[in-house]
Amino acid sequence: MNYERQILQILTGVGERGITALLLAKHVYNLNTSLFSQPDFQEIYRYVQQYLRRNSKCVQPLVVSTVRRGYYRLNTRNKAVRQLMLDFRNQESGTKEEEAESPSPDLSLSLFD
Repeated sequence: MNYERQILQILTGVGERGITALLLAKHVYNLNTSLFSQPDFQEIYRYVQQYLRRNSKCVQPLVVSTVRRGYYRLNTRNKAVRQLMLDFRNQESGTKEEEAESPSPDLSLSLFD
């Protein structure tokens, strides 16, 4: 499943203020919902809860609780998290640069030919 990567990407975008498990699950659900397939929301919510629990209880956690009860954010003191944040930022800036560099060809018809 690519839920793990999506969770990390959402947590990277949220920043220091954090996000609740329910909102995180809704974001993941919306990323995976399409016109032809709808995943089970309860399954995604359980996965998000387990992921947050599993990654916040270890010695050097990827995810930590914020001051507000029930909110989670990435642990910026963890070296692996810093690397992930750089990877996500590089991917986002790379796609914007590629779009800017490749101008679309002029496909309009000429009136005077």
